[in-house]
Amino acid sequence: MIKVFVAGATGWAGSELSKAIFKQEGMQLSGGLSRSNNGKNLAELLNLGDDKIPVFDTIEKALDSVDFDVLFDYTKPDIAKVNILAALKRGKRVIVGTSGLTTEDYTEIEKTALENNTSVLAVGNFAITVVLLQKFAEIAAKYIPNYEIIDYAHELKIDTPSGTVRELAHRLAQVQKPLVHIPDEQLIGEKATRGADMEGVHVHSVRLPGHVIAVETIFGLKDEKLIIRHDSGTSAEPYVKGGLLAIEKIGTFKGLRRGLDTVMDF
Repeated sequence: MIKVFVAGATGWAGSELSKAIFKQEGMQLSGGLSRSNNGKNLAELLNLGDDKIPVFDTIEKALDSVDFDVLFDYTKPDIAKVNILAALKRGKRVIVGTSGLTTEDYTEIEKTALENNTSVLAVGNFAITVVLLQKFAEIAAKYIPNYEIIDYAHELKIDTPSGTVRELAHRLAQVQKPLVHIPDEQLIGEKATRGADMEGVHVHSVRLPGHVIAVETIFGLKDEKLIIRHDSGTSAEPYVKGGLLAIEKIGTFKGLRRGLDTVMDF
């Protein structure tokens, strides 16, 4: 039985994941983190029956009060880092579903995981179609040294770029950094319009009403181009399936892994 504690248990994705964990054979929902629902019963909040599942407002209180094996974090970057490091120092395994953590954050997180002989699986997006986009894009980057990433989302999404795009840029940069045709110092006009430079990869974030969350990786060669794109729907179902898989696999390694595909068979 894998005992799971969900930080962000009453949020859009966290609530659906919590319901799925509760129903999943071989898993137990041990508790949740929600500042606005501190002290309440998560089972009652999520209509899970008569069980008593505690809700806390800080990870420290949860670690002192509840027995669990895995922390699944679906919060915000500043809160997530505190949660992750605190859990690792207690020997807990951690799955990160929160967007916005930087490469520097993950360097510190990996160090802490190794020091405490435990594991962290950081997943920018749990949807299997996103996993495939990442894989296909990595293959393309081996052969096409010219590419940029466009990150689409609705106007209320505050993290830019999304965790999916941040992870994608990192992974593609490890394969092959894109060629620089005109150095930034030679550009004329508003240089910022070329997008953010993330490990040598140009990333452009669009935040407008009417947009669903989407990722577009554009590759170009002379007289030809390749576009690999993923579009999300409005439900959390794709993320739930990947989240349950991550929980099943988190105990199979030590240290840090980035991407759901790192624990999948391809």
